[in-house]
Amino acid sequence: MSGLLSPCVLKLHEAHHALEDYQGGVPRWCNGCGDNAILTAMQRLCSEEDLAPENTVFVSGIGCSSRLPHYMKTYGFHGIHGRAFPVAEGIKMARPDLKVFVSTGDGDCCSIGAAHWIHALRYNMNLTVVLHDNHVYGLTKKQASPTSPRGLKTNTTPFGATLEPMNPLTVSLGVQGASFVAQAVDWVPEVLYDILHAAYRHEGFSLVRVLQRCPEFMPKSFDPWLHDPMRTMMLTHAKGIQLSASLAKVYRNHCEHDPINLDRARQLASLEDPIPVGILYCNPDAPRYENLRHAGQLRSPAAIQAGLEREMDKYTVWPDGDDTPAT
Repeated sequence: MSGLLSPCVLKLHEAHHALEDYQGGVPRWCNGCGDNAILTAMQRLCSEEDLAPENTVFVSGIGCSSRLPHYMKTYGFHGIHGRAFPVAEGIKMARPDLKVFVSTGDGDCCSIGAAHWIHALRYNMNLTVVLHDNHVYGLTKKQASPTSPRGLKTNTTPFGATLEPMNPLTVSLGVQGASFVAQAVDWVPEVLYDILHAAYRHEGFSLVRVLQRCPEFMPKSFDPWLHDPMRTMMLTHAKGIQLSASLAKVYRNHCEHDPINLDRARQLASLEDPIPVGILYCNPDAPRYENLRHAGQLRSPAAIQAGLEREMDKYTVWPDGDDTPAT
């Protein structure tokens, strides 16, 4: 009997990945930055779902949030400003077997990357997206972002931001094709993890907006909600998240919300005080672009190499008298 079990036990041991297997470089975010909580939740998610690092990809654009792929011991693509979504979509179309995550910020996603964000919602490809929202450009040292509160004084708005802030939740829920929209806060890590876990399990485009603290440029912006738990509305449901007994005693402002109800989701998304936290909308039956386009034809290494050579040959300058290679 032991001889029969040994290969099974050995295989199980080899397949399991500990938390340390996903810990890449040492994070260089500021002490107290909400990005640290998001990173911890992501690493825990990968470990508990036992995602093979070699089959997992984190894609980002530019900003403090977009440094996250550097701190994950998986594949990663640190792209240019606002272009995380088309890169992630290309990866998913070419390799639908990979687990693809996107890490983006309120500036990276909602400003220069806004068009890509809107169409990514329409495509509803199977991507797990975390929108780090601290209401300010942090990496470039305090400029107003699309989600900055009106009146915020920054380097680009010394007399205060003029416009009302964009609400990424209501924008997302207004796009045809959106299938999963949720909101979390970095100071409730238990719920943050539960929401990210639900987003990962969703088959489609999962957008999780995380309200996160910036101790350097927005040190007190979320203090009212930190000091008064009643100003956080926890959205609970059998199809959403449930609070532990200990957490429910602290966060007593609960709202039973069925995430399939789009109209109610839009109403809740528009709330600013209290902050709604939980799964706002989830439609598991929404069609996915990669399925509509029949992605998934895995190619052999030889086919990939041949394709790359064909593309490179288009730009090759051949010696006089030589013909281009036959295709």
